[in-house]
Amino acid sequence: MSSPLRVGIDAHTIGQRVTGNEVYIRSLIHKYAALDRSAEFTAYIAAREAKAWIPESFTAAYVSRNPFVRLGLELSLELGKNPTDLLHVQYTAPLFCPAPVVVTVHDVSYLDHPEYFSKFRAHQLQLSTRRTLRKAAQIITVSEFSRRRIAKAYGLDPADVAVTLNGPQEQFRPLKRETSMFKVNRALGIDKPYILHVGDWRPCKNQTGLIRAFGQLVKNHPSLRHNLVLAGKHTWFSPRVLAEIRRSGVENRIVVTGFVDDELLPALYNAADVFVFPSWYEGFGLPAVEAMACGRPVVCSDATALPEVVDGAALLFRPDSVEEQMRAIRDLLLDAELAARMAKKSLQRAQHFNWRDAASKTLDIYYCVAEKQQKLQHERELAVR
Repeated sequence: MSSPLRVGIDAHTIGQRVTGNEVYIRSLIHKYAALDRSAEFTAYIAAREAKAWIPESFTAAYVSRNPFVRLGLELSLELGKNPTDLLHVQYTAPLFCPAPVVVTVHDVSYLDHPEYFSKFRAHQLQLSTRRTLRKAAQIITVSEFSRRRIAKAYGLDPADVAVTLNGPQEQFRPLKRETSMFKVNRALGIDKPYILHVGDWRPCKNQTGLIRAFGQLVKNHPSLRHNLVLAGKHTWFSPRVLAEIRRSGVENRIVVTGFVDDELLPALYNAADVFVFPSWYEGFGLPAVEAMACGRPVVCSDATALPEVVDGAALLFRPDSVEEQMRAIRDLLLDAELAARMAKKSLQRAQHFNWRDAASKTLDIYYCVAEKQQKLQHERELAVR
């Protein structure tokens, strides 16, 4: 390209605790600053605190938190005033977008399981994502499972959907257990060994199944001292999870932390004896990779993208089987040799994922899209002549 690549990034999720979507775009932006010093990046942010996450070399422009205002008007106006060679979004592009769109679709759970969402949110995602994919210059997703599902759902050639794997951030690494336990105790008051789950409280995360499995574990093995720690943002689904806790018979051994920030989360992983991820549906499953990067033994469901992501480095169970889940957790807690072996496998598997590779591949996609658009524009100009 004869002039610097100009990239717009819809980064409105940064600072709004939109968990996986926020981590995704924040991590890419951080790596772009180191990988490409010639491109000109504009990050469209909605929260004032998000400015701290934007590299100094980037331009930051504020847009509304309201999706109807942001996508219906503001982003289009911003791109009209300050044109870019492309705009990178997650799921939904602005209604009238003057730039080519690169879209990341993490999964199509809103199609496969609309019951996991409020009716309005499921309907909104179904309509807006379909519209965005029809116009997109390039589609990106985060696993082979999601690539297959997106292609099938929208009648696409799987080769037209690029896969860039997520990764753990640098702070997710093995830390001294004693230091981590002290930090967790000081911040959350947890003073017993524990089993950990991290994830927003949503139907697809299957916290209710985990609570039932934990209740069965305590009943079958009363000598175990472990608590169950549920870390994650509360949502519209929270009343169902809280009701399950009250019914469990082990309410006094379940710790609810709410959202845990990046400063404490690595210690929370490192201090856990076992990490459990019982999801019904995942497009990738980033918390499982974060736990593996911290060297913790992992138990997770055998559903959707998770077997692909953990690839033999975790004990698997069917998400509809409380008994299988309970046994997998029990085996790691009672068999120190197995736990040590799985912890070693976790660390080895985690090495396959990193944000630098994801950012590098995404930058390659940007340049490819921009070059194709330049070529098309040149051909149009020749045709007019």
